Amino acid sequence: MRVAIIGGGPGGLYAAALLKRLDPTRDVTVWERNAPDETFGFGVVLSDETLGGIEHADPVVYEALRQDFVRWDDIDIVHRGTRHRSGGHGFAALGRHRLLAILHERCRSLGVELRFSTEAPPVDRLAADHDLVIAADGVHSTTRDTYCPVFRPQVSAHRCRYIWLAADFAFDAFRFEIAETEHGVMQLHGYPYAADSSTVIVEMREEVWRAAGFDELDEQESVARCAKIFAEALRGRPLRSGTSAWTTFRTVVNDRWSHGNVVLLGDAAHTAHFSIGSGTKLAVEDALALAACLAEQDTLEQALAAYEEERKPVVASTQRAARASLEWFENLPLYLGQPPRQFAFNLLTRSRRVTHGNLRLRDSRFTESVEREFGCPPGTPPMFTPFRLRGLTLRNRVVVSPMDMYSATDGVPGDFHLVHLGARALGGAGLVMTEMVCVSAEGRITPGCAGLYTGRQAEAWRRVTDFVHRQSPGTAIGVQLGHSGRKGSTKLMWEGMDEPLPTGNWPLVAASPLPYKPGGQTPRELSRAQLTDLREQFAAAAWRAARAGFDLLELHCAHGYLLSGFLSPLTNRRTDAYGGSPEKRLRFPLEVFDAVRGVWPAERPMTVRISATDWAEGGTSAEDAVEIARAFAAHGADAIDVSTGQVVAEERPEFGRSYQTPFADRIRHEVRIPVIAVGAISSWDDVNSLILAGRTDLCALARPHLYDPHWTLHAAAEQGYDGPGAVWPAPYRAGSRRPQTGRTDAPKPRLSLGG
Repeated sequence: MRVAIIGGGPGGLYAAALLKRLDPTRDVTVWERNAPDETFGFGVVLSDETLGGIEHADPVVYEALRQDFVRWDDIDIVHRGTRHRSGGHGFAALGRHRLLAILHERCRSLGVELRFSTEAPPVDRLAADHDLVIAADGVHSTTRDTYCPVFRPQVSAHRCRYIWLAADFAFDAFRFEIAETEHGVMQLHGYPYAADSSTVIVEMREEVWRAAGFDELDEQESVARCAKIFAEALRGRPLRSGTSAWTTFRTVVNDRWSHGNVVLLGDAAHTAHFSIGSGTKLAVEDALALAACLAEQDTLEQALAAYEEERKPVVASTQRAARASLEWFENLPLYLGQPPRQFAFNLLTRSRRVTHGNLRLRDSRFTESVEREFGCPPGTPPMFTPFRLRGLTLRNRVVVSPMDMYSATDGVPGDFHLVHLGARALGGAGLVMTEMVCVSAEGRITPGCAGLYTGRQAEAWRRVTDFVHRQSPGTAIGVQLGHSGRKGSTKLMWEGMDEPLPTGNWPLVAASPLPYKPGGQTPRELSRAQLTDLREQFAAAAWRAARAGFDLLELHCAHGYLLSGFLSPLTNRRTDAYGGSPEKRLRFPLEVFDAVRGVWPAERPMTVRISATDWAEGGTSAEDAVEIARAFAAHGADAIDVSTGQVVAEERPEFGRSYQTPFADRIRHEVRIPVIAVGAISSWDDVNSLILAGRTDLCALARPHLYDPHWTLHAAAEQGYDGPGAVWPAPYRAGSRRPQTGRTDAPKPRLSLGG
């Protein structure tokens, strides 16, 4: 087997060594355009997981790395003159030159041919002359460009400029330092990679970089300026540069990683921001996986497919974490006013890979100090601290998110709703929300949707609220009011979501005459008179909701329903006073809000759910969402429930754990209004992390409460919490401890007798 490897970085070199070691008959050649000692950056950080894979696959390389590694456990965060140290993290790093030298030596000892200072032949020629071509040619991959229509790369530039530098002393911890200058916020990321050397990365937003004049400085002037700005962190010592210059990070994603006998590896296939230290790690892990798949599969085609199938989900997860970290640093000014320990906790948990529970295991003293500063009583997890909205105090931060049940008859909630909402109220959540309750028969999504447009419906809801208040005192119940708009007159979800009814359709109305899906019903554009009628319908429903005993009212302005349809430029094409500019698109939703607030009791809170992005080009953006939230806050909203999407059928959401929370985080800090975060928040550890970091005030969970109606009480039991934030109903108190299970431990052998 003849193997050509384009690129002599760690990923390409390690792939070469592994392939040759697994089969010495392979003819493996590496082309590297640079000289052997020419590289980008200074230090490389590898995780214990990656090192374990290296040790298993090639003990010789592992032993050489082990002898040169610098190890440390602490992270220092310096902000406004205060340093906070968190321990127990476990890092290992070495110089990039040393890493390459180890891999060069290993490749030569195995018989790999290394061609330095040599451009690789065109990839088409290599593919014709070799059995396998591994493109490890970096973020600017010519291979990827050559086969662009096949790989379909997406390259995203970001907002910060950064530069790789080095200092001739070793930090005693991974150090993050924030500098608030007259030009804006700058940050330093520093870590040791040798006994006498550290990597130093200086990063700042593009506009700060220009305002500080870095765009007009040469390399040495930039280095000197950085050393002066971070003189305290550097102890007055200078910085030095290598071959790096100021650059902008680019995230690379490819739809496919292979084409024929050509396969992408490392930065050619994907990139992840340096703030989670993952570039070399991912490349090395790619090499391990590729070598393993080639050994395990019968054909090259099967091996490359298996490699891609194995690595893509891992890389996607890492890229989500890296993007969260990258965007946290891009938006760093938002968090500067946080209390010092909360700021440090927020930074440590920015990627969502380090969580509250994880950090408690690593450094319980630090985490407990953050909790005390936050106001957690002793032994109380953050999620079980109370929260006040207007005259309503919630005993914990958990919300049962609105979930359409499609189980009403003529809009009347029945026994199902009583049991469904009653069970979740008994389950311990601080606030239980109804599904979207429609303000008119024509405003229903399906024939099974509940309403509040008749007195009979209000009486049925009173039965539910009375049960919650009587049987689960301390639990609040809220109603979400909405109108389906262009997404109405459809089948029940399990019969065909968003599909028109086969018979019995009712006419639809919306901001503009645009069907939600091709082939769907086209709504009529609302006239001025109809807008007035709708506003009155919302107010009448709110009046009934108050009489029905609801503690909180949420106005549904998200997910493409009627009011959301006014807010998005993709669904509002009006040319009158209710369409066009963002202010005009906001006009009708704000009129409805004012009408509802006018009849809703003054002491009871009102929230608004919005879609903070349409996940579609030309739609509502995160910046727009901030202004939408600001407008509702100015009209008296007590909190913003921040969801995303479902506005247009052609959306492309970026799904992932807690994927919608950054939008809530941004609104909370820019608008200075309480927020409810939603979106794939599935564990109590996530809830604790988000609350304690100050990214949200409340967390709304949907599917976890379908899986387990007592999710909140079980979260308390699993954390050993028994306090006012999670009160077991008296009839259930005997179940407040985990049931015993069968014995899983066995007596350990005490003697070992040799034969």
